[in-house]
Amino acid sequence: MSGGLKHYLSQVQIDKLDQQIEKLLDCKPLPEPEVRVLCDKAKEILREEENVQPVKVPVTVVGDIHGQFYDLKELFKIAGQSPETNFLFLGDYVDRGYYSVESVTLVVALKVRFKERVCIIRGNHESRQITQVYGFYDECLRKYGSANVWHAFTDLFDFLPLSALVENQIFCPHAGLSPSIDSLDHVRQLERFQEVPHEGPMCDLLWSDPDERTGWGISPRG
Repeated sequence: MSGGLKHYLSQVQIDKLDQQIEKLLDCKPLPEPEVRVLCDKAKEILREEENVQPVKVPVTVVGDIHGQFYDLKELFKIAGQSPETNFLFLGDYVDRGYYSVESVTLVVALKVRFKERVCIIRGNHESRQITQVYGFYDECLRKYGSANVWHAFTDLFDFLPLSALVENQIFCPHAGLSPSIDSLDHVRQLERFQEVPHEGPMCDLLWSDPDERTGWGISPRG
């Protein structure tokens, strides 16, 4: 699912990640220093991935999580857990629910631990502006006493791919299409390492909604 790194994980790192994942599955947040290390490792991996990240089947595709940790655990109960089950997460890991910290940390830890079997892309809530309004920022302050973990994750969000392509047939962005995009090559050429713009093709991939009308129109969500 992703490009190879010259050096990936040592056995010590694998053992540590397995311990962290076990803790996170009990809905217990990691200490701030461990979150920062985890985000840095995830950046190394995501930096090498494409805007349109190729994914192979079989794969379980997961929509918005929005901090609903126990729904995420139920999904693992039904679909299986990594590495036995391959996952494609379509973004919106945070905000709204009460467990955004635990949910996004678990998804990122799974990506780092099983990078070939877990694909994560960006949703419109993987944004500094949106997370300050819909809960993730406040949750980080409440659980850690500072905004450091919020900064670590929102910096990481800039590295997330914009979409996935399953078996070169099924195009999977978080949201929808854009009148500014006429090919997958155009998506591949976008500069994604930034905060989500307020308009343009990258914004559309994360925000646009399907509609019954023919052609393009302005979204009522802005």
